Amino acid sequence: MNDKKQNWLSEIRFDVDGLVPAIAQDVTSNRILMVAWMNQDSLEETLETGKAVYWSRSRNSLWRKGEESGHEQFVREVRLDCDGDVIILQVEQLDNIACHTGRTSCFYRILKEGKWIETDPVVKDPGEIYHRE
Repeated sequence: MNDKKQNWLSEIRFDVDGLVPAIAQDVTSNRILMVAWMNQDSLEETLETGKAVYWSRSRNSLWRKGEESGHEQFVREVRLDCDGDVIILQVEQLDNIACHTGRTSCFYRILKEGKWIETDPVVKDPGEIYHRE
């Protein structure tokens, strides 16, 4: 590992599982699209390819955003918070769908009077996005 690469990675405070939370933010609107996890391998691949790669805790493997849905995220900027334990990826979201529910953002519910209200429309039916056999 070269010194330059090791330097930027050493500034990230990964948790005991080797993960760091990653917030995907739309580069144009600044809207938060989703939150996921990254490890060293997913960060390195993200920087090498320019496409968001996360760590799927449920599958215990790398998750290349859009590999199944086609809704890739093109990374325009990577930011690290002051404590070094949260990453923000400023992304261009392909087809304006980041959520597996077919919405622009995973944050489509607002708490009003003790109830979660869905405020954002489904852009595309998930049944049309994910073709499981």
